[in-house]
Parts: sequence; C-alpha cells; structure tokens
Amino acid sequence: MRNWQNRGVNSTLDRQQHAVTRTATRSGAVDGFLRWMRRLVVGSILMALVLVGGTAVRVWQVARIDDTTPADAIVVLGAAQYSGTPSWVFEARLEQAFKLFERGVAPEVITVGGKQEGDEYTEAASGKMFLTERGVPADDITAVETGSDTLHSIEAVSDEMASQGIDRAVLVSDPWHSLRARTMARDAGLDAWTSPTRQGPAVFTRESQVHGIVRETGALLWYQLTHFSADFHYNVGY
Repeated sequence: MRNWQNRGVNSTLDRQQHAVTRTATRSGAVDGFLRWMRRLVVGSILMALVLVGGTAVRVWQVARIDDTTPADAIVVLGAAQYSGTPSWVFEARLEQAFKLFERGVAPEVITVGGKQEGDEYTEAASGKMFLTERGVPADDITAVETGSDTLHSIEAVSDEMASQGIDRAVLVSDPWHSLRARTMARDAGLDAWTSPTRQGPAVFTRESQVHGIVRETGALLWYQLTHFSADFHYNVGY
C-alpha cells in the first residue's frame, strides 16, 4: 500500500514538473518573439529616419546648386497669379529666368502652368506677359498653358520640348523644389538641371527655409513611392 502511494506521489510530481517545463518553454518562446518584434520595430524606425534624413540632406544640397550650363530652354515652373499678375513666388522665379535668358543660357523660355476655376489667365500666360514686359521677345517665349501641379507641368513641358526636337532644360523654381522638379523632369525623359531663384518667400526667413525643406522632403518621398505629385502651398505671404 505504501509503495502504491509513493508511486502516485511521484507521478503527480512528474506531471507538475512537465507542466512547469512546458510553461517555461512557452514563456521563452513568447519572450523571444517579443525581442524579435522589438528589434524589427527599432530597425524599421532607424531605417525610416535614415531615409528621411538622407532625403532632406539631398533637398538641401541640390537647393544650393546653380547650374547655368547652356540649355535648349529655360523652364519656369508656374505658381499663383492674380488676374495676370504673378504672385511673389512666381515673380521671383520669372526674374531668375529673365537673368538666365539675358546671360544667354538658352535661346528660349518656356513658362508652364494652367489656371484655377474662375481665373482669367493661366500661370503660363501670366509668366509670358511678365517676361515680355521685361524685354524678352515674345517669339522666344513658349507658354504651355496646362498643368495643375509639378508632375503634370513637367510632363506637359516634356511633350512640348519633344515636339520641338529638344530635350536639354534648365529648371527654374524655388531652391527646395529643385530636387523634386529635376527628378520628375529626368523621369519624363528630359536632360535637366536646376538654377533656382534666390529671392522670394521660399528663402525669406529661416522658418520658410525649414518649412520648404520639410515639405519637399515629404513630397519627394511620396513621389518616389507612388509616382504621384504632392504639391503644398507656402505658409508665408505670396
């Protein structure tokens, strides 16, 4: 009788020990999985930070480039206009294009941009009028009156230049917009480089400069991910 009782106790102890072992094994597996997930999350965050930081640096670097290599055309990317009068942002770009034309960088200026509902003038027509008044011959200006964002404007310019049998373009926009515009232009088949404006709201204050870099970093990453445009307005005066 006593031996039977001992065997029963030992069997109970064995079952309890096995249960503890199984519980410990499950706990170890869960802990290992959680450690792996933590490493994955931390690694993903670090990769995202490197990607965003690296893109922001490239936006800043290209913004500082003023490439006046001779081209087939000077392309002025449109911005807001009011009844035919360019906004401050647009005027700064047009002034830069005028300087490049005066220096003989290209024999033609292309203005590009459509219009908002209710507008009388397109951005391209407004830009052409401004440059004509500054002394650029009207025959040397091509107004591409379409495009509601950077991507569509670039594609319209690419089509126009292809119809003329040319492809070398110096892009004029705001400094922080330069990398995205250049990337889109090259994707559209243009041999493009940039000569951004150094005046206007985009460079007016440190705040506007930081805002421009942050905005364009996000917009460029979005374009590279989706190949769609993402244009944002300035939070400073026009």
